[in-house]
Amino acid sequence: MSDTHRPTTATPSALSALPATWHSENGTPPPRRLIAADDSLRAEAAYRLACEGTALLWQGAYPDALRLLHAMRRRAERPRPQPRSVSDPDPDSPAEAFRKHRRERARLARVLGMLLVPLDTDHRVTLDRAPDVREAGLAAYGPLLDNRIVSLRELLGVIGAHQWRVRGVEVPALGARIHPHYGVFSPVRGEYVDLVARAPLPPAALIHPTAHDLGTGTGVLAAVLARRGLRRVPVTDANPRALACARDNAHRLGLAGRIETAGTALYPPGTDRTALVVCNPPWLPGRPTSTLDQGVYDQDSRMLHGFLDGLADRLLPGGEGWLILSDLAERLGLRSRADLLGAVSGAGLRVIGRLDTVPRHPRATGTGRSDPLHRARADEVTSLWRLAPA
Repeated sequence: MSDTHRPTTATPSALSALPATWHSENGTPPPRRLIAADDSLRAEAAYRLACEGTALLWQGAYPDALRLLHAMRRRAERPRPQPRSVSDPDPDSPAEAFRKHRRERARLARVLGMLLVPLDTDHRVTLDRAPDVREAGLAAYGPLLDNRIVSLRELLGVIGAHQWRVRGVEVPALGARIHPHYGVFSPVRGEYVDLVARAPLPPAALIHPTAHDLGTGTGVLAAVLARRGLRRVPVTDANPRALACARDNAHRLGLAGRIETAGTALYPPGTDRTALVVCNPPWLPGRPTSTLDQGVYDQDSRMLHGFLDGLADRLLPGGEGWLILSDLAERLGLRSRADLLGAVSGAGLRVIGRLDTVPRHPRATGTGRSDPLHRARADEVTSLWRLAPA
């Protein structure tokens, strides 16, 4: 949420002869080389071309494109030798394992993103036996003025995201479902929501039942606060899609009269001081490389520091700031506890309480043991830090 990735829509020379425009929601630049491909292309050759930077515009049947993508993934995930020099960082350190994991994920996304499919202005995939993706395409891309060429991998993400949006995610703390939009991080990890549901409200909230939710995402925390009796909850997010998602969920839950979107600035400009400011920033310092990465990575911890540095001036007497943060960054050696507490005190704040919880997601349990970061994820603790002016 610290940075907003803008879609890339451009016509590169490789596509200039085609009645279509390149489109990437993650801002991936257009391919420099492009060839037509169908089921006569073997998976090994397709994978080699993709690794070399040649994009494959599929012209066969849609199910065959899916089979080719899966075959390319199997090849991309083969173990590869990792050359090392004596100056390399410790390969067994959590930080180096994390960096290697991110590099491999970026390589996988780059290679698999080279298989492309055509999309017309009605959001139809113009291939034989293609599914009807018009509703999902419209929800993600909005109206299209011309035909597009998109990565099949991105399109599958669009389809999957729309299924989440239709079904919703059950949130026990709300006793209801939250419906995430495309490009908005889903609240599938409910333990941090439970912390907000059970933390004692600050004394100021008894007199002034107001709160701000910074980086609201789906609006799930704002909804929990509104259900707890806070009468006015302005929300902000750097991602306009998140603001639209929060509005949608507020209407679905009958909370539109309490939750209001206040723009893309971290703190709502021109608003009065409040009893409570809640912030659940991305938990890992790092540069986001995709739309969903914005919910995971906070480049240079900008959102974290922005929240802390502006908090004291936004609180009423007796008010609190709630920082929801995992210690995964500490366990991976990306940030120390001393760094965090130093940022808190440097912002003129003090810690007045903390609630902790442990993860329940599959990566932290036995089903995630193949994950190279499993040990850190299994030991992870998520905390709600209660902060007040020093």
